[in-house]
Amino acid sequence: MKPSSKLKKYAGLILILSMPAIFLFTFWSGNHKFETLPYYGPKMAVENGDGGVDTIYHTIPAFAFKNQNGEIITNADYDGKIYIADFFFTRCPTICPKMTANMVRLQWKLKDDAYGDIRFLSHTIDTRHDSVAVLKSYAQDAGADETRWNFVTGSQDEIYEVGEQGYFLSAMEDTLAPGGYLHSGLFVLVDRNRHIRGLYDGTSSEEADKLVDDVKMLFKEEKILAKEAREKAENGK
Repeated sequence: MKPSSKLKKYAGLILILSMPAIFLFTFWSGNHKFETLPYYGPKMAVENGDGGVDTIYHTIPAFAFKNQNGEIITNADYDGKIYIADFFFTRCPTICPKMTANMVRLQWKLKDDAYGDIRFLSHTIDTRHDSVAVLKSYAQDAGADETRWNFVTGSQDEIYEVGEQGYFLSAMEDTLAPGGYLHSGLFVLVDRNRHIRGLYDGTSSEEADKLVDDVKMLFKEEKILAKEAREKAENGK
């Protein structure tokens, strides 16, 4: 074998053996781009004190409703927590049973201690029928983890308002609809700052699994942003 051929052979071997190290250095050192979940709803740009521009994203408005245990649940109970919200009613003969089953699926898939502060919030749109006692029975029959999952009722107008203006989900009475109501079947993923970060078909188990993946991505995003904020503070920039 010619010396030049041997040299090429060894150079190729060294390159192959060094690929794992090159990969790790490229993807794990320094600053890097990472995928983040989108923000839903209107947003606006405002100037900050550093002469730059910050983006203000849509925020779920303040709310106060009564849960299945007769307790008043407000936005403060969800502040600083990631949560998943939906709208349903207990006598729903169409999509609600599947939505509830998929929400139960989510609570079990997110049962690990790492996701211990994940919460769930289901709003009834049939407030005349779905009393505290009815919601309690529904939650127990569904197998809901009531330490993390609130089923709430209150003023129908207020629930419809927070649904339409807060979560961008529609709900209305319709005598021609099965059960007398029409409403969205979406699950809404809300981050710790009450921003909407995902919308999913609540009747689909595949979409529920995607939601779980997006929750994990949101956790990763938080860790990376927190690390960048610490580094920025340490560098005094």
